[in-house]
Amino acid sequence: MGNFSIALSGLQADSVALNTIGNNLANLNTTAFKGQTTAFEDLFYQQIGESGSGDAIQLGAGTKVSGTSTNFTQGTILPDSNSNSADMALAGNGFFVVQQGGVQSLTRAGNFQLNSNGDLITQEGQQVMGYAAVNGVVNQNSSLTPIAIPVGVNEGAQATQNFSATTNLNSGATVGTSFSTPVQIFDSLGQSHQVTVSYTKTATNTWNYSVGLPAGDGSGVPVNNTGTLTFDTSGNLIVPTSTPWPTGTAVTVGTTILDSNGNLERVTSVSGTGTTGGAAPVWSAAAGGTTTDNSGPNQVVWTNLGTVSPIGSPITFPGLTDGASDLSLNWNVVNSSGSPTISQLAAASSNTASTQDGFTSGVYQNFTVDSSGVITAQFSNGRTSTIGQIAVATVANTAGLVASGNNNFATTAASGLASIGVAGAGGRGTLDDSALEQSNVNISTEFSNLIVAQRAFEANSKTVTTFDTVSQDVLSMIR
Repeated sequence: MGNFSIALSGLQADSVALNTIGNNLANLNTTAFKGQTTAFEDLFYQQIGESGSGDAIQLGAGTKVSGTSTNFTQGTILPDSNSNSADMALAGNGFFVVQQGGVQSLTRAGNFQLNSNGDLITQEGQQVMGYAAVNGVVNQNSSLTPIAIPVGVNEGAQATQNFSATTNLNSGATVGTSFSTPVQIFDSLGQSHQVTVSYTKTATNTWNYSVGLPAGDGSGVPVNNTGTLTFDTSGNLIVPTSTPWPTGTAVTVGTTILDSNGNLERVTSVSGTGTTGGAAPVWSAAAGGTTTDNSGPNQVVWTNLGTVSPIGSPITFPGLTDGASDLSLNWNVVNSSGSPTISQLAAASSNTASTQDGFTSGVYQNFTVDSSGVITAQFSNGRTSTIGQIAVATVANTAGLVASGNNNFATTAASGLASIGVAGAGGRGTLDDSALEQSNVNISTEFSNLIVAQRAFEANSKTVTTFDTVSQDVLSMIR
């Protein structure tokens, strides 16, 4: 008589397979869902005898589910039709790190949202973890912290401290010719002002300048707002290389420095090895005079070119009528590469660009996330600010992760501890903002598996009815 347990074990195992397939199909539209497959193995065998050749005659006891495996291949990444920056997708290895009640989990689902406090959270309210930024700089060596977006935050105003203008002054202009350049700046209250830099040619290769505010903007007398600009025969602004003169260093003809009297000095001749001595010369205060250094192995002759421009002297506008703090401006006549921003060439006087570092106050507008997970907030004043970086984790064995529901996975001894860092580093994938990873379930494959599992279930059902018929026949024989 047949053993019903054999067929029942098949029915039970096929039921698990059908449930797995059904769960996959049910999660076709679940963000970043990872499909599973069910594996079987046979049960123990009973030896009921031997063949004539001595081979064992065995009778199997059925089947069982040996395990379920998760397919961690990446799903299709689709852009978000709403361009929602809270939606993120991981392209490549890794998981987002989320936390609730002090318990961390891993997830591939980046369909995040903001709560009323501006916290970035999952659909289930778990906090998305990352690295905070201090003064716009992310510290990846710090502990993980919940990512918070500055929703409703006002960024305070910043007074202009530095400004620059890219200007050419016409070398062919006659003495007395004037040219002006407007530059918008901001005070400590965020009020904008228009500073005007005026240039007047006073001699060949020499222009006087003045920096002023509109009448009524300030009630005090400005400080350091006038001076002289000197150009060489190639039209380059003469800018000192150091102040005071560095002794013991090599000098060449044409070197310019700022002397102890505040005048610009240029090397006009060098005799000897070309290296200055150990003591600085005594400078002549008279413009156009010469100073000779005889203290070293060579003679260096310096020519006094007169007072140099506003370098090193902040331009101050006191008594602003709107009640803001006094303006103190540094005029940067040299760019970041060390080249002067003001030239004197045989072309019409012009101003092609101006920069300054002040801004008015602004209200938070939105945020973006770059491929490395750095979050940047935008404000209504046009300013941006780095507020943090999304954390990304990897594990040594993804097959050892345990699905805990709500699109989450938990680490186990089999998976190993999570290695947490940032996207694009350490073998971790990169982030796509305003995009979501889709489920990796293949509907065609699942339908094929469904038919196979259905046939297996029906076959085991037929085995049960067959055993039942045999059992009835045996009972009839006994009667």
